[in-house]
Amino acid sequence: MDSTDTLQVLGVQGVTLPPMAFRLPEGMHAVEVSLDANERAEAISRLVRDIYPRGEEPLWDAMGSLYSAMTEEMLASGISFFGIGLYDIGDGGVAHCSLTIAVFESDQTDQDVVAQGIQAVLRRDPLSEVGWLDLPCGPAVSAITFRNLLIDGQYTKSGQDEELNMGQIQIHIPFSTGPYTAVITLDTASVEQWEEFSHAIAGIVGSVEFGVATDGGNRPS
Repeated sequence: MDSTDTLQVLGVQGVTLPPMAFRLPEGMHAVEVSLDANERAEAISRLVRDIYPRGEEPLWDAMGSLYSAMTEEMLASGISFFGIGLYDIGDGGVAHCSLTIAVFESDQTDQDVVAQGIQAVLRRDPLSEVGWLDLPCGPAVSAITFRNLLIDGQYTKSGQDEELNMGQIQIHIPFSTGPYTAVITLDTASVEQWEEFSHAIAGIVGSVEFGVATDGGNRPS
């Protein structure tokens, strides 16, 4: 899961956001949800072709419609970036994860104060392992959670209800350039590859830069 050389620039629809950029690991296919409608449709079209390179138009159209609906819901809930990671683990197996990034406005501009407040709130959840991170872009707070979900038998191969072990890594990163906090979340049911996914998100958050002026960044409202 090496990093690519492509710099991703985050935008938030309706907000003049201070520039934030980061790098994605190889194998992560992403859409900036906050693009305008036409750009988002083009990005989703590229996404489904990247994920299903051997597919045909009917599959691409169906999955494009599904991901379009998903991104509309994400946009309404404040999510700005959505990614799907697919990694070959041999013997025909594929490890899967999802990545989302949301940005929230706060009433504080001091990164340490914001991070300390987030850490205090997250520690109230007894199921989360909460930690402090010193990233190149400033302080951040991590929260790691494992939960078992019960999957209805109508959606399983066995036809029986089954438990699915889900892992989540969430990183809260206060901006150094304004009263905003980015929340980067990786979810996966491929917990056997947890170490690899941990390295992947470590690379993402370690590459975050604020105040980087690049083409397409800081989309105006």
